[in-house]
Amino acid sequence: QVQLVESGGGLVQAGGSLRLSCAASGRTFDTYIMGWFRQAPGKEREFVAAITRSSGNTYVADSVKGRFAISRDNAKNTMYLQMNSLKPEDTAVYYCATKRPGYGLASTAGYDDWGQGTQVTVSS
Repeated sequence: QVQLVESGGGLVQAGGSLRLSCAASGRTFDTYIMGWFRQAPGKEREFVAAITRSSGNTYVADSVKGRFAISRDNAKNTMYLQMNSLKPEDTAVYYCATKRPGYGLASTAGYDDWGQGTQVTVSS
């Protein structure tokens, strides 16, 4: 099991930027595909982005494409989500998670370990 801790959330005006971090415990971080999800009040948790073990491939949801970028530093056991041109509809709790085999990248069922989440609020 991997322990995940998100940080970097906060209150930002529309058009602003934030960088989220996801710090992982353990020595197996680089064996996992990792993902970011978000959940707004009253809505289901939705896929934001995912990254392969060696950062060779990244996947970003259409709703954030061109604005958000996912990256990781395996030497630091940390994954990042750079969020630019933020919109009020990006307001949500953001979670990171480790991918398990099977299931698609965008399915919450395909992820095992989850962090506690970090709140992102974008004001208009």
